[in-house]
Amino acid sequence: MPLFKLRDGADLYYEQLGSGPPLFLVPGLGGDSRWWGENAAELARRFTVVVHDHRGTGRSSLSRITYSVGQMADDALQLIEGLGYDKVHWCGHSTGGAMGQVLAIEHPERVDRLVLSATWAKTDAFFRRLFEVRSLLLRELGPAAYLKSSALALNMPSWIRDHDADLVAAEAKAQETIPIPEIVLSRIAAIVAHDRREQLQKVQAPTLVICARDDMVTPLYFTEELVRLIPGARAYVLPDGGHAYPNVHGGEFRRVMTSFLLES
Repeated sequence: MPLFKLRDGADLYYEQLGSGPPLFLVPGLGGDSRWWGENAAELARRFTVVVHDHRGTGRSSLSRITYSVGQMADDALQLIEGLGYDKVHWCGHSTGGAMGQVLAIEHPERVDRLVLSATWAKTDAFFRRLFEVRSLLLRELGPAAYLKSSALALNMPSWIRDHDADLVAAEAKAQETIPIPEIVLSRIAAIVAHDRREQLQKVQAPTLVICARDDMVTPLYFTEELVRLIPGARAYVLPDGGHAYPNVHGGEFRRVMTSFLLES
């Protein structure tokens, strides 16, 4: 079981797949690298793909700390350095994209090309209210209710229609997925506090921002703002797929990202 020891003694679970230019694939709030599914294996045909479970999730240490996006980014930076990489491509989805903004602003020498997937620069009233409701459900009704409601926000209706049994099975394992609700609540507070809007002009890495038009967690206007604020950034917008579009349109996601990452 590959574990990387962080400075404070906590462990990060990680995997390296394939060969080629290093590419960190970083998941969202759930933090579990298995979310990438076949995308990681397919991208490993062209890249050395590194995935990790965020601290507080999955197979990493379930640390009872006050989480922040900066802390999450620093954990990943320690992993980059520990694996001996001078510079990596970074594809961060949602919370992983917020982490990528922090790294590209504060450690530009570490980020080669930056892919921001379904993410945001600063919280607004919609985002805050959405996560207030999700936090309330977790606190008052527990992990199963939290996962059931989250599925409605993260996925497009037709995907839910076709994957009802999968969602039921996931909800049955809710206590395993969220063994310490306080950690999830702290991580939610961390992403709601994320704000790099005034610093994005410092991003030097070539940047691609991808989203789905029907995303109900990070709406299209978040992508439009990132492209407006990051010098030279470009957007790619899928017609549908919801917040979890990489698992709906994986082939298109990989094609667009690979083309961008391999540009000369």
